[in-house]
Amino acid sequence: MGRLVVLSGPSCVGKGPLYAALKKFYPDLAGKLSKLVLYDSRAPRPGEVDGVDYHFRRRAYIESLRGEPSYNVFAVRDDLQALDAHELEQKLAASDVLFDGNPYIGSGLLDCVAEHHTECLSVFLSPLSREEILELRCAESGVELAGFVTDVMQRKLLRRTQRQKGILALGDLKNIETRASSAYGEMQQAWRFDHVIPNHDGEDSENWDAFYYPVADARKTLQAFAKLLGGERSSYVETWEQDLLA
Repeated sequence: MGRLVVLSGPSCVGKGPLYAALKKFYPDLAGKLSKLVLYDSRAPRPGEVDGVDYHFRRRAYIESLRGEPSYNVFAVRDDLQALDAHELEQKLAASDVLFDGNPYIGSGLLDCVAEHHTECLSVFLSPLSREEILELRCAESGVELAGFVTDVMQRKLLRRTQRQKGILALGDLKNIETRASSAYGEMQQAWRFDHVIPNHDGEDSENWDAFYYPVADARKTLQAFAKLLGGERSSYVETWEQDLLA
């Protein structure tokens, strides 16, 4: 039986470029992971491939999966996503499996693997470090933390979407607002994960792919994730207490 690797974090925190960098610079580690592909009701983003990134299906089709015994359907922001539990079991029987996605689904997977005693490595990518959160939480800072996180993620998502599409439509702006406003609640799930990696270089950052090798936080995040996959501990990795974002 293989190990399940759960990689979660808010939208645009850097999960996609992290996995791409792992495949490029740590092919031996990436080659041991079979990617779990979920169903998703949203349209593909530029560069995404059906069956590789998600199984992109109409919302009505994913809604119909609620009655199927092997499927778990999740409401994720304004989208519907579905997990094929039978596919997960088949993949785990052959190799380690990577789930890369939303923290609420990631938390559900943690409950599932605990129930079935499946080996699991869980990693949460956060746009803020524990130290930054503690500083921002202080009354003297005058910062409302949930609003601060929303503002940070709005800017990241706006930059990412502009890089992908150029001129934005009203629907793009609504989608950005939905994803940004969900980020704080998703970060409240981080304490459930074995490891938290702070990463300021989200999917909006050129530090992943503008140069030959990732630089700044992208480099630290890649190295920390690779060490965890290899069974080592990185000093860059954090552990969060349950009430950090209570």
